[in-house]
Amino acid sequence: MNTAIYKSFLTKSVKVISTFKNATCVRGVHISSERLKAQIIDGVKIAKDIRRELKVEVDEWIARGNKRPHLTALLVGEDPASATYVKNKMQAAREIGIESRTLKVPPSVTQNELLDHIQFLNGDSHVDGILVQLPLPKHITERAICNAIAPHKDVDGFNIVNVGRFCLDMNTLIPCTPLGVQELIKRTGVKTFGKHAVVCGRSKNVGMPIAMLLHADGLGETSAMDATTTICHRYTPPDQLALLTRSADIIVTAAGVPNLIRADMVKPGACIIDVGITRIHNKKTGKSKLVGDVDFEAVSEVAGYITPVPGGVGPMTVAMLMRNTLIAAKKSVVYNILEPGAVVHKEASQLRP
Repeated sequence: MNTAIYKSFLTKSVKVISTFKNATCVRGVHISSERLKAQIIDGVKIAKDIRRELKVEVDEWIARGNKRPHLTALLVGEDPASATYVKNKMQAAREIGIESRTLKVPPSVTQNELLDHIQFLNGDSHVDGILVQLPLPKHITERAICNAIAPHKDVDGFNIVNVGRFCLDMNTLIPCTPLGVQELIKRTGVKTFGKHAVVCGRSKNVGMPIAMLLHADGLGETSAMDATTTICHRYTPPDQLALLTRSADIIVTAAGVPNLIRADMVKPGACIIDVGITRIHNKKTGKSKLVGDVDFEAVSEVAGYITPVPGGVGPMTVAMLMRNTLIAAKKSVVYNILEPGAVVHKEASQLRP
């Protein structure tokens, strides 16, 4: 063998051996000990991109002679967090050219009175989208209120008609947080086809719809992801939860339990979407902060992609609300209902969640 070639071969061999010496074997996969931290998925930036795209759509829609889209929010009571959420939504609407207003209702409002407000908005042709900020006072049944919103104006996607259409993989208005999760995954470039996804949480408005989007069939009308999806919940034994998450390519957690997902529960390179949000109060400093379900710092050393809390899913929820409002304004979803503004009447006050 030529001397120069032989020396080159030895040098490359030493580099390869050195690389393997500095590697750690995790379940048969070699991961370099010098591996970079997970890529942080910037929900704030992605949401801004989406709002910019929506503004272009709104401007084009109006330029073609159409009415400016309109969103009305009903805010019941004086909860500071709810007021902040509604304020952020209204600000986002104005930024992209959607007309918006907030109707403030006292916490003493009866369920029938609130239903009257909704029925009036259902019949107002100027209003394209209606949202009722949750949670509501205990004396009001949320399911009855959600069902009272006309399906074609239900920009939160909570009406039973929209839920049913979603389950049947039909074109419909889908809940905003699950849509935001889907969009984050897609825009990050993470592959979902045939991958294993674990969803921690089974709430009707977040956990279940996320799972449905992840395992949706590509042959349906909704945007499919075709993942093999496992749902975990509060009664899933901790050891079983860890076993499932370690095999997951994608973990979406929406449980509201701080540090539910630890580094030893994550497959190297996995995509972690943290929907959980809990306010932690520090008694010593008197300050509080928002945290998710994931041990962010530790999991960042193992995962491939991860969302922060705050700054991950939250901004995406608002962006998807704006998208749903534009869809509602364009009448992109066709409902075969004779009286779309009278889906549920005052009798809905007898319904239970």
